[in-house]
Formats: sequence, structure tokens, C-alpha cells
Amino acid sequence: MPKGTLRELYIDELRDLYNAETQLTKALPKMAKASSNSELRQAFEEHLRQTSEHVSRLEQIFHMLEEKAAGKKCLGMEGLVKEGAETIQEDYEDAVKDAAIIGAAQRVEHYEIAAYGTTRELARLLGEDEHVSLLEQTLGEEKQTDERLTQLAEEMNPQALEAGEGRADQQGEAGEGKRRSKSPSRRAA
Repeated sequence: MPKGTLRELYIDELRDLYNAETQLTKALPKMAKASSNSELRQAFEEHLRQTSEHVSRLEQIFHMLEEKAAGKKCLGMEGLVKEGAETIQEDYEDAVKDAAIIGAAQRVEHYEIAAYGTTRELARLLGEDEHVSLLEQTLGEEKQTDERLTQLAEEMNPQALEAGEGRADQQGEAGEGKRRSKSPSRRAA
């Protein structure tokens, strides 16, 4: 017979979120530092402050449940953080790197939105109204962060496009120069 209750699943989800948020408190400063755009850097710094509050809210919920505030390794967040770290290491023009970092950050936000939505619904089913309120507050902030990242992408990605086109133009001109320099020697032969 299967074991485990909805309450146990709920606590398991909370532990997963707790670990995910803890991982983010380490990743966000790296994303901020790698951002060349000051508005993007500020957005990451602000979200780091919010993430600390998210951890505190989860700790409140654990306290209300009389459970130890401890994480369960969140493999999903671990993968997203690893991808974000790889993005930071890529050799892109600054504007292109910022676009890539925004993409990595939005994947994180979408993961968190899904996780908080699921966990909030479990809290609602269990009649944990105070928890629902805390989880909804965090869920709202995650959605706002995602919207802010979308706005930044809309403002910044045209610069990334221009940076990429400029590089492509330079490569194209270099390629044409090589072709031109070969052309005369072919004619001479």
C-alpha cells in the first residue's frame, strides 16, 4: 500500500522550495556581477533581497508546522543554476550576454512560479490559510520579477541584436577581404 499523505507531500514541496531559494541566494550575486547593464544588475540585487524574504517566509511556515527548516536537494533549481553559470562563462558581447542572463533568470522564475503555485494549492487544500497568504505573497513577487525581466529584455535585446549584427558584419567584411585577396591570385594563375 502506498505511503505518504498530502501533508507529507506539502512539507516535501516546502523543503524543495527552501533549498531552491537557498541556491538562488548564492547564484543571484554572480548573475548581478556578470551583468553589464546597470538596470539588470539592480534587478538581480533587488531580487536577492526578495529571495532572502522568501527564505524567511518559508522558515515561518516551517515554524508554524513545528518542522525543522531544512531543504531537500532541489535538482531542478540545481540544473537551472548550473545552466545560468554556464551562460555567464560564454564569450558573448556584453549586450548579448545580458540577453542570455535574462533568459536563464526567466527560466528560474518560471520554475519558481510553478513550484509556489503548486505548494500554495496544497496549503489551501490542507486548510493552512496563513501559509496560503505567505506563499501567495512570494508567488506575486516571483511573477513581478518575471515581468520586470521581460521589460528589461524588451528594452535591452535590440542592443544585443545590434551587437550581434555588428560582429557578423565585421566577420563578413573580413571574409570578403580574404575572398578579394584570393581573387587576384587566381586571375594571375
